[in-house]
Amino acid sequence: MRAVLLTDLRDAARALLAQPASERPGLSARMINEAIWADLHVRRTGRAHPLWGNGTLSDAARKRVLATEPTLDDAGYCDCLTLVLLGLRDRPGRVDPPL
Repeated sequence: MRAVLLTDLRDAARALLAQPASERPGLSARMINEAIWADLHVRRTGRAHPLWGNGTLSDAARKRVLATEPTLDDAGYCDCLTLVLLGLRDRPGRVDPPL
């Protein structure tokens, strides 16, 4: 996965916020994995992956519906940002792409 910037966090949290709370943990992990796999694809081919994007978390998130960005005093948005940050902190060092 390419370097994670604030825009990546915001877009990923907005993608999570657009989904029911019960689906958010799985989606967060999925977007992080897609960014990792897309980055591997870009490094191999020099082109963005058609489904997962260019290897940024933002690109993986923007393949989905994004909620309108609320302010940082919105509890649900804070929960979504936390999920993304924890997912980034706890992600495995290497994830094999699906076959």
